[in-house]
Order: sequence, then structure tokens, then C-alpha cells
Amino acid sequence: MTLSLDSSSPSLEEQRVLLSGVTWPQYESLLNTLGDYPGLRLFYGEGTLEIFMPSPEHEMLKKVIARLLERYAEEMDITLHGYGSTTFRNEAKAQGLEPDECYCVDTLKDRPDFAIEVNLMSGGINKLGIYQGLGVPEVLIWQSNQLTLYALREATYQEAFQSQFFPGLDFELLSQYVQPHNQSQAVKAFLEAICGR
Repeated sequence: MTLSLDSSSPSLEEQRVLLSGVTWPQYESLLNTLGDYPGLRLFYGEGTLEIFMPSPEHEMLKKVIARLLERYAEEMDITLHGYGSTTFRNEAKAQGLEPDECYCVDTLKDRPDFAIEVNLMSGGINKLGIYQGLGVPEVLIWQSNQLTLYALREATYQEAFQSQFFPGLDFELLSQYVQPHNQSQAVKAFLEAICGR
């Protein structure tokens, strides 16, 4: 298999390649080969591999969501350990991915407690299925201009309205401040809304 990626002309659109019938050793080989390619993410779920190049809009969205959550955590004295887009894998369950952003809460662990994913395009690999295989307790997804929280309960994800890691956080309110082109002001306005400043 040959893969050529041209970084000389960055696209404003997201780019995605889906491959099926990929073995675990092939996935690990691609991680080793492409791991240092700027911005590139690999998602692997039971033989299906997605190679993903996010758009600038995607990256700004995930960054403003992360900034909002981090400021909330600081304000509420929640200890966060950011992992960013670290690669997490579980060979036994044939699952691996690099979250848009992720965190451990209170103490560092070998997998994140909470992950953020931005979905601007339909289709692609089932990321919740991969997160389930990795045992990540909560995943927050931005799609269609809204945030949806999924909590892992009895080995399946269910939509949730409260987070065990960000108690009291109103995700509907948070959605209103996801303003990728106005990040600093959005964070300040969010703090005013939650603290009554």
C-alpha cells in the first residue's frame, strides 16, 4: 500500500481516506510511518482504518471547546491532565485512535476519562465504537452546531445531560460559546455566564 500526502498546499476542507481489511500490524506500521506527519490522525476499529486530515475550522472548533472546558475546570477547581491528541490503542479489542482533545481528571491514567470529538462531515469510522473498545467513560461530540455528551454505561454509550467529571456543567449553555473565530471573548463571556460576573 502506498500513501502520498501533499502538505505543500493545505486544504480548507477536511480530507479522509477509509481503508478496510487492515491488520493490526499494518495499523501499527502506519502509525510509526505517519505518526509525525503534522495534523494527520489515524482511527482504527476492527480492521477498518480512517486516515484523517482535519480542516482549520475543525481545529479551531476543538480548540475553543477545550479552552471553555479548561476554564470551567479551573473555575470549579477540577484537576485536569490534558493529553491532547495522544494515540491510545487496545490490541486485544483491535481499537486505536487519536482524540481531538482528551483529559484525565484528578489523576493520570493509562486512558483518558473524557474526550472531545468534532464531526463536521458525515460518514467515516464509528469513533464511539473505538472509544467504547478503549473504555473511555465520556465523549463530548460537536456536530451540527451542538454538543452531545455520551457516557459509557454497562459497556455502551448513552446520551447524557450531566458529566461525572464536570459536575454542574450545562452543555447546552456551553454550546452557545463555541465560537471558533472569537475564542478569547467567548471564554470571557462563558465565565461571566457561569459565575455571574
